[in-house]
Amino acid sequence: MAPTFRRLLAAGAISLVALGSAMAQAKDDGAMFPNVESFELDNGMQVVVIPDHRAPVVTHMVWYRVGAADEPPGKSGLAHFLEHLMFKGTEKIKPGDFSKIVRQKGGEDNAFTSADYTAYYQRIAKENLPLVMEMEADRLHNLKLTEKDVETEREVIIEERRSRIENDPGARLFEQMDAALFLNHPYQRPVIGWMNEMQGLTLEDALDFYRRYYTPANAILVVAGDVTAEEVRKLAETYYGTLKNTAEVGERKRLKEPRPEAAREVVLKDANVSDPQVIRSYLVEATGPAGLGESAALEVLANVLGGGPTSLLYRSIVVDDRLASSASAWYSSDYLDYGKVGLYATPLPGTEAAALDQAIDEVIERLKRGEISDEQLEDAKSSLIASSIYALDNQARLARLFGTALTTGYSVEDVKHFHERIKAVTRDDVAAVARKYLAPERSVTGRLLPTMQATAGTPVPAREGKTTTEPASEDVHKQPAKKEGQS
Repeated sequence: MAPTFRRLLAAGAISLVALGSAMAQAKDDGAMFPNVESFELDNGMQVVVIPDHRAPVVTHMVWYRVGAADEPPGKSGLAHFLEHLMFKGTEKIKPGDFSKIVRQKGGEDNAFTSADYTAYYQRIAKENLPLVMEMEADRLHNLKLTEKDVETEREVIIEERRSRIENDPGARLFEQMDAALFLNHPYQRPVIGWMNEMQGLTLEDALDFYRRYYTPANAILVVAGDVTAEEVRKLAETYYGTLKNTAEVGERKRLKEPRPEAAREVVLKDANVSDPQVIRSYLVEATGPAGLGESAALEVLANVLGGGPTSLLYRSIVVDDRLASSASAWYSSDYLDYGKVGLYATPLPGTEAAALDQAIDEVIERLKRGEISDEQLEDAKSSLIASSIYALDNQARLARLFGTALTTGYSVEDVKHFHERIKAVTRDDVAAVARKYLAPERSVTGRLLPTMQATAGTPVPAREGKTTTEPASEDVHKQPAKKEGQS
């Protein structure tokens, strides 16, 4: 598993396929997993309730169906910028007091932005659920901003980009790879934004974006924890149900990708790189609810390809050929329009780039021919289910996973029944999606090299601050004083 996906797993942002598998398995085994209920308020706000009565604690989240891919051209970083500005206060709550109030009650709060959604959450004692609902509903409708707020927070996000992107060669490589992979779709833009466009974001930009997208019919309330659906319904109707929509919510129309014509390569050299890294991304068409079976097959494909030390890629280039010290693969399905199959390798010193590329290509050809044993297939499916069960023993993760699904085109029922797809995946299914998507013209290969590096694995002197390959695809907001940002 690549560093990126260790981070996502730890944060709870694992695949939707795996979530459904875990929930179904838990239900079959009589484990303590919740019955999820969903309903809609009169103003169009969707509400999802995930009961979990193990402790008198709740996770309260509000998700908006808007992210970096919805920004106007030339305004990259605006969704993330507004996420920061949402903590500036209202007539009722002074700037900075939102988080302070939550902490005084013994809770924690945060927010994050992706290409497709923006979300805000509080984790707090059940008795304080009405309080956080009231505060979140207040800033949904009554955000108050000044020119000073905008100037101050703009400098915060600019510094965040410097520290988390521009000082991290791995993050810069992922930005350049996405810019090369997506020729037309707005996923080509980084969530945090391009520096030259971030510097020009204005108060008017933020308020226009807020009025257009921060409206009840474009929001999803997710409450997980020691609650019942009836309790949440009454509170939601009291605090959110009275809010009027400020804009008409329409279909999210975005530019489409043209048919891929050529394989692409991105090379980034930096003196701060100690170990060369090779990353390859393949463009996957959006499957959506109609293509859950294909999405499940891609999930299994990624696990067979690079899901651990017994995977095809690891066995081939690390154990047998001794070309790399590590290797992994993943499938990113939690996007509205397009997904990605990715693989990662750390070449050993002396490994030629051409030799490593050829070895990787040979493994992919084996997948296309369906050269997967029954044991490999079953192990891949079982490990998806097992790892999800272990990871999901946390109400905040459950809330986040359902919010992600509902903001990227899936329904509660889609998530619940994903286990049926994962169990039904066959060897032929895996081979079919490999042939369809793992084509050279659909790929971008990224190489992260030391400045003096000429081949994939020439030894270089070790340096402090070893870089990673984690993409800066999502921001997690804290108040400026905490100096935390993208993760």
